Parts: sequence; structure tokens; C-alpha cells
Amino acid sequence: MDTVKVTIDRKTVEVGSGSTVLEAAEKAGVQIPTLCQHPDQSIKANCRVCVVEVEGSRVLQPACAFPVSDGMVIGTRTPKVLEARRTVVELLLAHHPQDCLICERNTRCDLQDITHELGIRDVAFPRDERHLPIDDSSGAVVRDPDKCINCRRCIEACTVTQGIGILSTVNRGYDSVVSTGLNRSLTDVPCVLCGQCIQVCPVGALREKDDTDRVWQALADPQKHVVVQTAPAVRVALGEDLGMPLGSSNTKRMVTALRRLGFDRVFDTDFTADLTILEEGHELLSRIKNGGKLPMMTSCSPGWIKFMEHYFPDLLDHLSTCKSPQQMFGALAKTYYPEKAGVDPSQVFSVSVMPCTAKKFEANRPEMNSSGYTDVDAVLTTRELAQMITQAGIDFSALPEEEYDSPLGISTGAAVIFGATGGVMEAALRTVYEVVTGKELANLDFEAVRGMEGIRKATVTLELPDDGGALDVKVAIAHTLSQARELMELVRSGKEELHFIEIMSCPGGCIGGGGQPRPTTNEVRRSRSKAIYGEDQGMTLRKSHENPAVKTLYEEFLKEPLGEKSHHLLHTKYSPRSLY
Repeated sequence: MDTVKVTIDRKTVEVGSGSTVLEAAEKAGVQIPTLCQHPDQSIKANCRVCVVEVEGSRVLQPACAFPVSDGMVIGTRTPKVLEARRTVVELLLAHHPQDCLICERNTRCDLQDITHELGIRDVAFPRDERHLPIDDSSGAVVRDPDKCINCRRCIEACTVTQGIGILSTVNRGYDSVVSTGLNRSLTDVPCVLCGQCIQVCPVGALREKDDTDRVWQALADPQKHVVVQTAPAVRVALGEDLGMPLGSSNTKRMVTALRRLGFDRVFDTDFTADLTILEEGHELLSRIKNGGKLPMMTSCSPGWIKFMEHYFPDLLDHLSTCKSPQQMFGALAKTYYPEKAGVDPSQVFSVSVMPCTAKKFEANRPEMNSSGYTDVDAVLTTRELAQMITQAGIDFSALPEEEYDSPLGISTGAAVIFGATGGVMEAALRTVYEVVTGKELANLDFEAVRGMEGIRKATVTLELPDDGGALDVKVAIAHTLSQARELMELVRSGKEELHFIEIMSCPGGCIGGGGQPRPTTNEVRRSRSKAIYGEDQGMTLRKSHENPAVKTLYEEFLKEPLGEKSHHLLHTKYSPRSLY
């Protein structure tokens, strides 16, 4: 690769030809503030906070977009640069609400950090707040356009990453702001509530609907029996907001923290992830044997389900009828668990901790009350749980490690990998292979379905018993809804034969969910994914059909996969939604 030498703040570095000033500065160890720049997105150069002085250039240049050339001399802290940055930030602050102390992003806000870094203590421009209405109609994602700084990160996340495109810039100049078409509420546009816009927002303009007060109230109510389930992706991300290293798994420490918060029972969503594999695996085999609708598609990701309802209603019968593990757990928490524990189901308050904002929407769907009650009463994101642990004054790093409660806390490695893209597929293949062939897998790791690449495809050959020949099961995996759209168009065209498809709404799967700690970049996703697969490797049981608690559940309560009670409690169907 061709290289060039540039001097940044009197330090000379050698970088690849075509590098930006920002990239060269990073190599030189020089920090340049940014707002619109994001490591996983395209260059926008619209905030102008990163301007630098380039010797020989008449005007200041944006470091995120300006390419270096050999011999270039750059100043990142000259009086002219600092004055320009302060002016840009002061103009933003003149438009911005001054409620930092009560803002959800307080102490974790990019605008706040840059204001402090530049030493801004006064704003030279008159206050000009817009007083735009907050949109909290969806029950999952909240838009506060008054706090929008027009960085347009959310637009790219919605349009490019997710292929939805409900957000765009409206108005012009100083009055421009990101909004929906005709400023409709999120309930009146085909938003899937995935929360990827929240993940990239540098300020408090986008956030999840906070359910912590409802959970605190339930925990304080002596009449309530409060149980909690934790999703697989939470355990490898929670520590990031509580002072633990990136990529560390804190499963047992998390369990202890939840008990300290006052939950009566601490269970694991992994239990019903194993249960999902039993139900979903048998559903797939039934469709293959009996001429059912193929390819069958996973139904664990609520953003993906809502996407299908809006954009591909003609393919809804391809979805597995299985509820997500969260909702399966909620149904059992109000039926099987009270029966086992001798608890009044009407007093059970069921909480889930999820990496996903769309799970809040899913819990409130009218289909999710097969127990006779609301199956899941409240959904907390990973960030909200971290907030509660901090509010309770718990020193997370000093906690001892404790185990989940039985019986809904017993799980396998197959359930843990649900948290990463390709994990549901791999878990299903481990079980389907052994159920069909009657043989034990020599290698449980299906490497072909792992990774962060685009759409992945694989063929798994199942040797049928009694000389029944072989069955080639063709599978595909996609993460992000832009990839899902591409795969659905392929299914709709009928050009490729597939049996089973896994879709996860968010980049990297649940490890990159909209409710995970910020920042969630591709580098962070890879660290979390590594931790997920590390948990799987360390488990004694790594196949869902070997979970002894799930076996007992069938013996005592459900009787058989796809049986009458399973169908009532664990399965559902979805209906088309209009685009507007």
C-alpha cells in the first residue's frame, strides 16, 4: 500500500494514501472531537466540529472527510480551529434544551463531552429552543426532537443498515431537524422499533421508554411475587455500563445483582431458548415431511416480525409459529411456574431483561396473553438494568457469583448462542441433526453459520435412519433488516430452494441490540460475540434437547412438542400491517 507522511500538531506520522485527517490523527495519538462521525457509517462531514487547519488551505477542513497528502501540515488546536469549534458547539447549545441533569444521557453525552472539552461556560448566542413535542407513542422508542443536533446518524442507521427509511431531515438551515414523514408519530409509520437509531444517537434525542419505575414499584409491593428472566446477550454486555472490561461475561454476578435488587426468583431466558429449539425444530421437521410452507423462518426477533407484517405480509405464513423465548417464558411464568411453586399466578409480576427495545413492543402485543394474564409485565433493556444496579448502590465488580434459580434457570450452550447472529440456526441444527439421524454430532460447532458477514448460506446433510437416504437441509442466515429484505425478495422470487432461514433485526444479532450499552460498534459486537461463544464452550450441556429441566417440563406439563398445550401457550400467529 502506498503511504504518505503528514505532520499533525508537530508530530510526523506515516499513513496510507487516501487516509483522512481524522484517521491520521488517530495514528498520531491526537484526539479530534466529532459528532456526526461514526466508525461504522459513511462520512457525513455536516457537524463541522472536527475542523482542522491545513497549511496552505484558505478555509478550515473537516478532518473526517479531508484526505491527507504527502508533506501535509495540520493543526488541530490552533486559535482559529478552537474558535470555529466553539462557535459550532455554541450554536448547537443555543438550540438545545439545558436539562442535562435530568437527561437520560447525562455524563454519557457526546455534546456534553465536547462542551466540557472546549471549556465552554457561556453561550454567545440568544436562546432559541424549538419546543417540539416528544413522541412516546410507541411504548418502546421515544423521540425528543428538541434535542436533535441533526448529525443524521439515525437516518443512516434506519435507511442503510435497516432498509426502513422512516427518518429524514425536514426544514432547512438552522431550523432543520430529523423527523418522520409529515412528522407522524412512530405508531403511524412502519417503524420496527429496533432501536438502532438510539444506538448511534450522540445525544438524548432518541431513547427507550423507561420502565424502571414500574419495576421498582413491583419490587416494593409485598403482594407481588416478582420474577425476572435475562436474555443471553445481556450477560456479555451489562458489565460495560458497570465498570467491567469489554467482552467480559458476567452471568453469575448479574444473577447476584438481581437478587440484591429484590427479585423473588432469578431465571434465565436461555431455558425457553432451549424450549424454542425443541418446538421450532419439530415444526421444521413437520413442514419438511408433510409439505408445509418452506422455507420456515425464525420468529425470535420482534423487530423482524414487525418488519414482515409491514413489508412482506404475503410471506407471513413462512414464519415459525413459535413465540420468542421471552414470550414463551412469560407464558410459563404465569402457568407452569406458579403450579410448581404454589404461587397465585395473579400475583406474579414477570420482568424480562433484554438487549432489545422492540421487546417492549412485543410484550404488549395483544397476542401475548395466552396464560390468561399479560405474559410479560415489564421489559428492561440492558441499559435500564445497569441503571437500576447503579441506583441501588451495588458495587457490581465486588459481587460474589451465584446460580440461577430452578427450574427455569437451567439451560445449555445452545441457548446461550441465541445472542449472536447465526446462533439460533446453530442451536437448531445441533438438535435437528441428532433427532433425525439418531446419531451424536462429532463436532457441535457449525462454523459455516457464524460470523458478521452478509447473508450466509449452508447445506447440512442429514442421513435418515433405516437406510432412508439423505436429506440436504439448505439454510440461510441474515442480520440487519436491509439484508432481510434482500433475502425475502429472493424467497418471493422462488429462485432458490431453502428450508430454514434465521433473521435477526440488529447488526450482529442480539449482541448489537438497540437496548445494549453504548457505544455498540462492530468492534464491540465482535468482543461480545466472542464472549457468547466462550460461554457455550464452557457449558456442560450444549444441546437443547439434553436440557433436563425442559425434559421435565414436557413430562409434567406440556406432554410433547407441538402438542395441544404447547400450541396454546407457546405458539401464535401474526397479521399484516399497513405501511401508514
